[in-house]
Amino acid sequence: MSQTLGTIGYMAPEYGLTGLISPMADVYSYGIMMMETFTKKKPTDDMFVGEFTMRRWVFESFPDAIMHIVDVDLVHAVEDNIRAKEHCFGSIMELALECTTNLSEERLNMKDVLTRLKKIKTESY
Repeated sequence: MSQTLGTIGYMAPEYGLTGLISPMADVYSYGIMMMETFTKKKPTDDMFVGEFTMRRWVFESFPDAIMHIVDVDLVHAVEDNIRAKEHCFGSIMELALECTTNLSEERLNMKDVLTRLKKIKTESY
């Protein structure tokens, strides 16, 4: 997984630089949408200022503090299956980070994203 963080929080870096739309920009957007879904934050949230983007927030929380950024409505600390949920959220956020790497050629294609999501779902049951 690329260690680059990017400065644009909600659109693919290549779109911001060149204005070109591509399927890989869609993968980037899908990764951002996964982050939004599981954290209940938007990339335009007031907490994301300057270089501190939603991607950086997730990246810096991964993997050890991932449960600190997950939407509290999705998990409760007293649940029996908390470790399974933690593993599931970690896998989803890892996938989201891979979808949002700065370099489009380092991103997964959507077919691979779907395969990974199905694997995460299978491992979660």
